[in-house]
Amino acid sequence: MHLQRPPITERKLRFALVGCGRIAANHFEAIGRHAERAELVAVCDNDPAALAAAKQRTGAPGFASLSALLAAATPATRPDCVVLATPSGLHPQQAMEVAGAGIDVMTEKPMATRWADGLAMVRACDDAGVRLFVVKQNRRNRTLQLLKQCMQLGRFGRIYMVNVNVFWTRPQSYYDSAEWRGTWEFDGGALMNQASHYVDLLDWLIGPVESVMAYTGTLARNIEVEDTGVAALKWRNGAMGSINVTMLTWPKNMEGSITILGERGSVRVGGVAVNQIQHWQFDTPHEMDAGIEDASYQTTSVYGFGHPLYYDNVIRVLRGEAQPDTDGREGLKSLELLIAMYLSARDGKRINLPLAY
Repeated sequence: MHLQRPPITERKLRFALVGCGRIAANHFEAIGRHAERAELVAVCDNDPAALAAAKQRTGAPGFASLSALLAAATPATRPDCVVLATPSGLHPQQAMEVAGAGIDVMTEKPMATRWADGLAMVRACDDAGVRLFVVKQNRRNRTLQLLKQCMQLGRFGRIYMVNVNVFWTRPQSYYDSAEWRGTWEFDGGALMNQASHYVDLLDWLIGPVESVMAYTGTLARNIEVEDTGVAALKWRNGAMGSINVTMLTWPKNMEGSITILGERGSVRVGGVAVNQIQHWQFDTPHEMDAGIEDASYQTTSVYGFGHPLYYDNVIRVLRGEAQPDTDGREGLKSLELLIAMYLSARDGKRINLPLAY
């Protein structure tokens, strides 16, 4: 892969945001937090009301389509990176359109809803010589950064068991708020959409998964996809575990947690969105242990506070100062796991990884 563009250091980096729905506010805020190095040069949405609200909030010019946004770009307004916060099923085609214009792409999770689409996105960006960033802002949460540090230092010794729970709620009105929600083509279900960041932890923290077995069900919502799912996992390192997800928790979001049990340590990070260290015990003390009280934080947002930190990495990459935290290939790891879970649930059998490329 050869990137043609030199680092951009003599001016602010220009971002354009496509899709002005729920998550767009996090992107507006994150770009605003880095105002000395970055600016928003365009917003885009095919919903006139959402576009008008985004224009009013940001002051950026608005476009009703991605094609119009790209066509209107002049040397002074051409974005350095186009951010896709659109329905997940639209990401592949839009990423390819942006790559075709020679512009870097940042896509919200999941990067795609189909395995072949994810592979095609990575290939298209490679062929065009542009970067593909996949937003995994939860990795930047202080609690998970500490946990990742533990893994890198080998504090657990051998990992025996891992359990991830996502017990949230999404009422029917949430799915009814937009036609694409709860569809296979554009959204994906509880595992792929709401629990995507938790599926990401399975590989990022523990390592490559060897095989999965899953069940999914649509128990209470009038949608195409699952509102509840469970999967048993076996990792290549021998660890075993499970992920349990439902959007039917009454009456509100209750828990987003990960528990890791190893030969020399045990940890549980819980709260509503892995925001509280609830158990932290190792056979050998380490100076990082003093930071566990400070790492926990209160949150009402399941999105966490990682978007500004994620943007910091992207900005530094574009300025030639860093390597990407999560590029397209890193994004494929959680997509592969998700697709394996869906294949297992559909066919009633164990799915071994990696999937065929």
